[in-house]
Amino acid sequence: MIEFKLPSLGADMDEGKLLEWKVSPGDTVKKGQVVAIVDTSKAAVDVEIWAEGTVFELLVEPGETIPVGTVMATLREAGESPLAPPAGRGVGGEGVSAGRRRISPAARKHAEELGVDIESVVGTGPEGAVTLADVEQAAAKVSPARTAPAPDRTLDRAAEMRKAIAAAMGRSKREIPHYYLSEPVPMRRATDWLAKANEGRPITSRLLMAVVQLKAVAVALKKFPELNGFFRDGAFQPAAAAHIGVAISLRQGGLIAPAIHDVGEKTLEQLMLDLTDLVKRTRVGSLRSSEMSDPTITVTNLGEQGVAAVYGVIYPPQVALVGFGRIAEQPWAENGALTVLPVVTASLAADHRVSDGHRGALFLAELRDLLQQPESM
Repeated sequence: MIEFKLPSLGADMDEGKLLEWKVSPGDTVKKGQVVAIVDTSKAAVDVEIWAEGTVFELLVEPGETIPVGTVMATLREAGESPLAPPAGRGVGGEGVSAGRRRISPAARKHAEELGVDIESVVGTGPEGAVTLADVEQAAAKVSPARTAPAPDRTLDRAAEMRKAIAAAMGRSKREIPHYYLSEPVPMRRATDWLAKANEGRPITSRLLMAVVQLKAVAVALKKFPELNGFFRDGAFQPAAAAHIGVAISLRQGGLIAPAIHDVGEKTLEQLMLDLTDLVKRTRVGSLRSSEMSDPTITVTNLGEQGVAAVYGVIYPPQVALVGFGRIAEQPWAENGALTVLPVVTASLAADHRVSDGHRGALFLAELRDLLQQPESM
């Protein structure tokens, strides 16, 4: 018998509220399939399962708040006796067919709060997904007064998220001996290459400098694996691949850093598609549990906000965070001559239990060199 437990979707998550089951007893499930929607302090998340079998018993009712690690369901492995679940079990049958639609978990929850029939709402999100804004619009058509409580709920969510972020960052600064390094990186070659790469591309498919920076981080990590992984149970656990958490600001306030998987193995074009998709789904509240739990390192880019440099706090159990500020023209001495170049400050926050300043400096130097030859990535 396989036990499906509520996974941790981040260092700041101690519990979650089950919103909906996406399966019923007797259903066959595959690895990576979304089986439940769970509400955390940051978002409603599609929770995937990483085992294969047949659902035997659903042990948690929608609406229940449970600690991380609680057994939510049991599954029969192939060849196990096909016993029926005990009487009174088998929750979650209702609404399963409705759950097959592309509806963001946050939108489904909000529709229930406003008394809106989610099946009647037309989706305007990616691939027709029903978003929070669609639910609000549908509620306003029925009765404008019904949408009045929404600002308070948004504020509550933002307050909960801020508390969760503060708790995680407080823990990080208490437990992790941070060290910080930064390096100015000339970006003339990268900006010129990017301009040529985007020539003739429609606006919707142009590459952003952000994906060039993400790829450079992933490639540099191959030489410095001690910066890519987790510190758990008093020891470092290196990651097999670079699953980079991308810090994304939310319109209602707060920050989430879900992962783009296998960044080092993807082309810049694929990374651009992945980043665009991730930002859209993050902002409509349609994330997957693997995107929340898998980041092996985080990259934060505050260049668009006009910040010269960012010195971040490591998100446990990760052991490093890379930051990029804005790209701005600066005086630059090169080959005995003074010129003006576009420059970005790349920063590193790293865990002294796993690496030291010497290795961190070499990593930033490698990152700097890679950004001088974007065509090689």
